[in-house]
Amino acid sequence: MNKKMTAVLLSALVLPGLGQLYLGRKVVGGIILVLVNLVLLLALFVVLRGLSPVIAAQIGGGAIVVTQAEVLKALDGVSGFGKAVLAVFGVLWAFSIIDVLKSR
Repeated sequence: MNKKMTAVLLSALVLPGLGQLYLGRKVVGGIILVLVNLVLLLALFVVLRGLSPVIAAQIGGGAIVVTQAEVLKALDGVSGFGKAVLAVFGVLWAFSIIDVLKSR
């Protein structure tokens, strides 16, 4: 397998930005890695913020079992922002792959 194909697989299947680092493009790879990690942290924040009422009920001695309906209802308020975060991640992922394919 040639070096470029390995870089594409790293960016597509492992983590966006790794392919650029593998090819020696440290600045671009580092920027993509930082952006991807920030987006993933933001996604985690969004999910935890949406689930905070369910978590608070558990801590406060509420029901022991959390149902799927409760989780979906709790995440309903942040679903639009969550979709936006997912779209940004998709754009970064696609850019990473296209950037590796266009590199020399």
